[in-house]
Amino acid sequence: MGTTPLVALHGIRKSYGDLLVNDGVDLDVRPGEIHAILGENGAGKTTLMRVIYGLTTPDAGRIEVGGAPVSIASPRDAIAAGIGMVTQHFALVRPMTVLENVLLSSAGLGPPDTEGARRRFAEATELLGVDIDPDVRIEDLSVGEQQRVEIAKTLYQGARVLILDEPTAVLVPQDARALFDALRRLTASGLGVLFISHKLHEVAEISHRVSVLRQGRIVDTRPTGSSTPAELAELMVGRSVAAVLRDERRVGPGPSNDEAVVIAVEHVSLDGSTGKRLLDDVDLRVHRGEILAIAGVSGNGQRELADILSGMRMPSSGHVRVGRQDITGATPTQVVACGLGRIPEDRHGSVVDDLSVEENLVLEDLGQFRRGPFLDKRAIRRRAEELIARFAIKAAPTDRIGGLSGGNMQKVLLARVLAKDPRAILVAQPTRGLDVGAGEYVHQQLLARRADGAAILLISEDLDEILALADRVAVIFDGAIMGIVDAATTTRAELGLMMAGTPQQALGGAA
Repeated sequence: MGTTPLVALHGIRKSYGDLLVNDGVDLDVRPGEIHAILGENGAGKTTLMRVIYGLTTPDAGRIEVGGAPVSIASPRDAIAAGIGMVTQHFALVRPMTVLENVLLSSAGLGPPDTEGARRRFAEATELLGVDIDPDVRIEDLSVGEQQRVEIAKTLYQGARVLILDEPTAVLVPQDARALFDALRRLTASGLGVLFISHKLHEVAEISHRVSVLRQGRIVDTRPTGSSTPAELAELMVGRSVAAVLRDERRVGPGPSNDEAVVIAVEHVSLDGSTGKRLLDDVDLRVHRGEILAIAGVSGNGQRELADILSGMRMPSSGHVRVGRQDITGATPTQVVACGLGRIPEDRHGSVVDDLSVEENLVLEDLGQFRRGPFLDKRAIRRRAEELIARFAIKAAPTDRIGGLSGGNMQKVLLARVLAKDPRAILVAQPTRGLDVGAGEYVHQQLLARRADGAAILLISEDLDEILALADRVAVIFDGAIMGIVDAATTTRAELGLMMAGTPQQALGGAA
């Protein structure tokens, strides 16, 4: 690797009012290097990346490119300095072609040089090591192909440093592998990569160095191979994190076939308003003491399935049962009364931000906290104090819930649902946006409920989470179940193929 950094940050400091987000950060990216950034939510990672890319102006500090000071006040300045950024939310116009998106990203005065752009884009894809048809529409590409277009766009613009923010969050395993291969090719040509991820095994696999941010400061920068993922997790949170390696947290065998079915989804289909079938003959069974996970790339019917189970939507055909009770078409209140606890993916949509913690904790049970026509505020306070202590919620009963961290808000939702000891639990994206410590707590709670005999239907886009928690995995693609496999014996490759639309039968597997 070269000795002069491609990009170096010196003493970067950024505050928002009294909140100090970046506190004297020093960081550099060298030629031929993948430098990973780890940190809990709120550690300052996003703000730091925004500073490098010109989306945020630091209060103090300087940026150097190739050893020379530069002023980066906008993304245009960053691109001119050879810095590109790709987030997990792509900046692509779906009805346009790849080439049209490329031209749009570098539009200036005068007519575009289409043929020149075509040649330069071909050079960028060759450097990336992929074949992308410039005339195909973005909407006809897979998520992984769209990401490669985004990376090729930055190379087209002359990037020598590539910032990737949670790049595998939307990818199936095969696409993640292709991304890593492409990054190795890019760094072999002398480019540098800043790689932001919460997946510790990915950081260990792909990066050369890793820097850990905690409370706005770099607490350590070291060669990646010198630390285990568990040690990196402890650096992130400043304390020991038990069993942080998710692949090592599986617990015991799953239930036997003779155990009672608690959640049954029986040949459920759902037609969309445009005539497209959103769910196609989905048939699932979840037993007592089992976690059945639904794996799939976002937008393949997971949300619609959760809505039907939660009483938010009526299926076009089929039935949903909890125990022996048919809850097809039941209201959300009736679903809860039948013993199904719901922990939805949109935690902000499941609480009332302007109400207090104690009010949100009893929001679904107000009938139990009435004294005549009035609410029994003392009983509500006692209940809140009990659940705050039991679920380790870092808040006071009177705190406004909208001001809590994502982890503590999720604990409030867990407390509200799990305190009722539901026999069936539907949980969607339970650790999305949470740091490793808060995510670990959520997983422990779900595993504890499984051990107590609850049937849990887990919807997640995080394969690490699925393989850590699930007994069986059902893979959904385009609204249909591609197969159901044993989590202990399946492989990421098998799951990835099914997530991309290959039926299990075509793989020769067995449920």
